[in-house]
Amino acid sequence: MSDRAAVTGARRVVVKVGSSSLTTAAGGIDPARVSALVDVLASVRAGGAEVVLVSSGAIAAGLAPLGLKKRPRGLAAQQAAASVGQGLLVHRYTEELARHGLTAGQVLLTLDDVTRRSHYRNAHQTFTKLLELGVIPIVNENDTVATTEIRFGDNDRLAALVAHLVHADLLVLLSDVDGLYDGPPHRPGAALIPEVRSAADLEGVAVGAAGVAGVGTGGMATKIDAASIATGSGIPVVLTSSDRAAAALAGEPVGTLFHASGRRRPTRQLWLRHATEAKGSVCLDAGAVRAVVERDASLLAAGITGVHGDFVAGDPIDLLAPDGSVVARGLVNFDARELPSLLGRSTKELKRELGAAYEREVVHRDDLVLL
Repeated sequence: MSDRAAVTGARRVVVKVGSSSLTTAAGGIDPARVSALVDVLASVRAGGAEVVLVSSGAIAAGLAPLGLKKRPRGLAAQQAAASVGQGLLVHRYTEELARHGLTAGQVLLTLDDVTRRSHYRNAHQTFTKLLELGVIPIVNENDTVATTEIRFGDNDRLAALVAHLVHADLLVLLSDVDGLYDGPPHRPGAALIPEVRSAADLEGVAVGAAGVAGVGTGGMATKIDAASIATGSGIPVVLTSSDRAAAALAGEPVGTLFHASGRRRPTRQLWLRHATEAKGSVCLDAGAVRAVVERDASLLAAGITGVHGDFVAGDPIDLLAPDGSVVARGLVNFDARELPSLLGRSTKELKRELGAAYEREVVHRDDLVLL
């Protein structure tokens, strides 16, 4: 099998494009760039593969209509720009895809959509139906309503999580740089890294911050992080520039290919590890730590010695060892105010005294990931 066979053999592809690849520095959508990208996506569809597009650009597209010279710093101003720009962006995609007889479907996601079980299950079903109907989903973070505390932070990580959510065979990250270099690309002597097979291949690599155009949020570090999420879940990643998208998807040796390094993980575990922030924590005794870490057991109230934070059932929390180190993260089944009265007591005792509703685990094994 050739190194790029994983690319040419992919039947479901997630493509992520950054703001700098779609817009001018002034903030408006560049029609020629959008048209060229859609031509590539249509070609992939014509070849029999399904396509999901994760597209930045909503905030950037809203700058010019609002008379803003650059991306605003304040969250409220960013959300106003996103509100104006998202419609313009999707309208442009809709028109361009229609030239190829294809239909666009807008999917706006918040962090809750991929961290709460009922939400991501619904998101998965939505994507499945859209692809079944031949639609090309256009995905973005729901910037208009997302708060600072519940943001993905960048669309590279969002794209990696979406790739896992839709069971993609390939993730393509399109940037304003044609691949991963061993140093800043503009420096003399910087060399392109054609393949990454493990974290060892990234040792000594210096990565930069956000793009020079000033309209995006993600730099090379976020792309490497996204590649790590995807490859660790069995999904290969190609990183290159948008003008080389066609060559990359045709399997030509352009950009950087990150080889899949792991197997597909349960979705909840991926979300917990990469897309959540703990709302609180519980302290475990040594026996509970062994049960969770070594025996893959659920966390019961009997093994908890302390509760910290203000969380509610369904929130992600950290599980701490007696020395305070974080050993796992999981979705808790009780509110923080309920737990103190349950600590150190067996499930049988709790059921007998408080009823069957208290027989459940504090964190079920299926909703827990070791860190």
